[in-house]
Amino acid sequence: MREKEKSVCVMDASGPLGHALVDRLLRRGYTVHAATYQQTDGYEHHPGLKLFRADPLDYHAIADAVHGCSGLFAIFNTPLHGAPCFVDEEAMVEAEVRAAHNILEACAQTETMERVVFNSSVTAVVWRPQPEPEDDDASSPVRDLDETTWSDLTFCRRFKLWHALAKTLSEKTAWALAMDRGVDMVAINAGLLTGPGLTAAHPYLKGAPDMYDHGVLVTVDVDFLADAHIAAYECPTAFGRYLCFNNVVCRPEDAAKLAQMLISPSSPRTPAPPSDELKVIPQRIHTKKLNKLMLEFASGIYGDIN
Repeated sequence: MREKEKSVCVMDASGPLGHALVDRLLRRGYTVHAATYQQTDGYEHHPGLKLFRADPLDYHAIADAVHGCSGLFAIFNTPLHGAPCFVDEEAMVEAEVRAAHNILEACAQTETMERVVFNSSVTAVVWRPQPEPEDDDASSPVRDLDETTWSDLTFCRRFKLWHALAKTLSEKTAWALAMDRGVDMVAINAGLLTGPGLTAAHPYLKGAPDMYDHGVLVTVDVDFLADAHIAAYECPTAFGRYLCFNNVVCRPEDAAKLAQMLISPSSPRTPAPPSDELKVIPQRIHTKKLNKLMLEFASGIYGDIN
């Protein structure tokens, strides 16, 4: 089936990533089911665009949105603390896990479904106990993190890293159901999405100083992230998880730049932290797997690129 004859669903399509994906998919000739959890405005009429309202906890609404689709881009935009739909952190963890279950179950029951691209997070990878100084191997280099690494659930609960806990549990739930139901799924573990509206209140940033110290504080812009999702859907060689970011915060000047981005326009501008408060940290997380996929996607040559 040619792309222009396929229908794909973007859910939740209300955020920056959702909008970027819908725009790219329409330009690539797909019919797009844009399913939003909170609102359906913000989209202009397009002959290839169909709008849906979908409750992440309502299986039937999800099933209606994905009906007839060959692909699903699953996005769960974690509400900020203080948002109208915010109940409490632990409730949000449960809601995201239930949403992942409902989405994968609906896809498993959709005969036309070919692949699910599941938007996850770097926070589902990086939060793990660090070796203690008295450990025998403490002097050995700490291994870099890659797609085989998972955040430790006990660690996340202990330090109330709710965003990391939600992303880890929801992704594990999605993978378990995908494997059980035979759904072809690819996960994109994204860094902190930068852009308008980003503030220090974003739940991804809890523990940011520790992420910096461990060389795993990374960000991604919406265009790069959307392109990675498209590649993960269209490339026949795509599989498993992909770490996705295009900026690593490992230097004092990088940290200062990110800090300035997080300041609300209504807040007084504060000077960047003195560079002597931070040190250059070795990068411990990489996108080698994604880089290969993006090269294959750009060239149209799959599996033969070293």
